[in-house]
Amino acid sequence: MSFRSSLRLTTTWFAALATPLLALPLYAAEDTLSLPDNATIGVELVDAIAFSDGESRKESILLRPSHYSDASHVLPEYCVLIGDAQMSDDRLRITAHDVTCIETDNADSAIFSGAISASAYDSDGQYGLTCDKDECVTSSGRSFSLTLSEALEVKAQDNPSAEINEKRRQANGDGVANPIPSEHSDPENQ
Repeated sequence: MSFRSSLRLTTTWFAALATPLLALPLYAAEDTLSLPDNATIGVELVDAIAFSDGESRKESILLRPSHYSDASHVLPEYCVLIGDAQMSDDRLRITAHDVTCIETDNADSAIFSGAISASAYDSDGQYGLTCDKDECVTSSGRSFSLTLSEALEVKAQDNPSAEINEKRRQANGDGVANPIPSEHSDPENQ
């Protein structure tokens, strides 16, 4: 099952967005990143994690989506999650607290950024990733699942770059980089 928005743009919404006063991008991208409570998503570590002697916590670790076979949902391809890792007995307990994703649809994109509450579960179904008792070193690219402890609802943010690109794509002479020549005379021919 892949991520898809639970809220689609209707004809009425499209008409409202198309009004020139709003100056919003005109595309039918999803406007909410939604995942249900207890959804599982596949992620992997961006960087390796290693604990020094006496160290038991790492903050602001980076995670990215991965294809994990036991995941019930898939995040958009372009996402980063920020979390914390803590050693507890022979387990590396990882929790994610922030997510930023960019969902693309051809030349259009939507940006989602907000809070997430999710915890790591290893392939054995237990909370936390297994580690050697003496040392816990985890390589980058290690995949595992995160289980959401509450539903995720993140609305799309304003995307200034999409607005600029839309102006460039206009075909009626109003676009900034429009190939239709203006009616002004060429200053070099004066």
